[in-house]
Amino acid sequence: MPGYRELARDGEFRALFTAHVVSVAGDQFARVALTVHVYDRTASAGLTALTYALTFLPDLVGGPLLSGLADRFARKEVMVAADLARAALLLVMAVPLLPLWALAALLVLVQFAGAPHGAARAALLPQILPDQRYPLGQAVLSTLTQAAQVAGFLTGGALVAWWGPNLVLMADAVTFGVSAFLVGLFLLDRPAPPRPHVRAWPADLVGGARLVWDDRRLRALVALACVSGFYIVGEALAAPYAAQLGAGPAAVGMIFAAYAAGTAAGMLGLARLPSPRGLRLMPWLCVLSCAVLLPMQFAPGLGAALTLFALSGLASSYQLLANTVFMRLVPNASRGQAFGLAVTALRVSQGVGIALAGAAAEWWPVHRVVAVAGLGGAVVAAGAAWSWRRAARSGVQI
Repeated sequence: MPGYRELARDGEFRALFTAHVVSVAGDQFARVALTVHVYDRTASAGLTALTYALTFLPDLVGGPLLSGLADRFARKEVMVAADLARAALLLVMAVPLLPLWALAALLVLVQFAGAPHGAARAALLPQILPDQRYPLGQAVLSTLTQAAQVAGFLTGGALVAWWGPNLVLMADAVTFGVSAFLVGLFLLDRPAPPRPHVRAWPADLVGGARLVWDDRRLRALVALACVSGFYIVGEALAAPYAAQLGAGPAAVGMIFAAYAAGTAAGMLGLARLPSPRGLRLMPWLCVLSCAVLLPMQFAPGLGAALTLFALSGLASSYQLLANTVFMRLVPNASRGQAFGLAVTALRVSQGVGIALAGAAAEWWPVHRVVAVAGLGGAVVAAGAAWSWRRAARSGVQI
């Protein structure tokens, strides 16, 4: 298998993952800032969870309609344009005393701009690493993303306490500017992917949906990915749970970081496993990512809760394998659209799960909501795992 040195020698890959890691860290600054800001102004677990859900629900529209831009235009230019748009929107969000409805509307626009960026990045990676380095490159990119989330969440909690949310949002805008600079300067210019014929936008959307739906393996992989709508509940209710424990903004960042740290550790392990063994583990890890949240029913303290969240994140690293297999199975000319549709399903499941959990937390203690989500997720994950095992009998190589 290729090693990390081979990846480190590739200048394009270095620029791609550096740009992504920088912007991901900044995003976590903003996520903590908005979560704390809304809870401080409203003291409502439901509104706090709804704000967090707004970082996922726009993909219901943006994923299908905008991800196809990564197949129609040069992917490098798509990424640069999306980064600059998000930087400008975040600067507006940093304006003091902006009404909550305006913050929410701008947040939706930021997420819309992220849809074509993510699709272009995912579709470019197999072109930058067209050989056996791709699975390892995907693992490195995903692991560093989780590490950036850990750093961003931990730093974000402290920065919100020191600076306040407005300056933190400005810091996030700067990270997108840095990302646009790195991508524009160091990635090679590649034309838009060749297509058999030019189709209207609705036809592209229908074609991408049919591609995913008609392949049992792709359907099963999307189902496995959507289980995240259950285990993400603990992260979404971080601010109310920290308040329930009598902790402050730093604890919110620690809860976010526990998930990300566990995921990063899991990805490091999975990256070096032989493909057949990893694929056998994938459905079991999916179930475990939710099942480990069941002890939240007993209202553990912060230390024990962080351990449970980290274990959930560790098991959720199965998403790395699901993503790698998915992108290998989809033809290059349709990767952007197919990726956007898959991310749409993923984000919508997360957004709906977060919104429902936030509503439930208005009536139930937060720890009980998280435990119930873990139980429901384990049941759904078992069904998704069964579907994957049936579909995978045809054989999958990564």
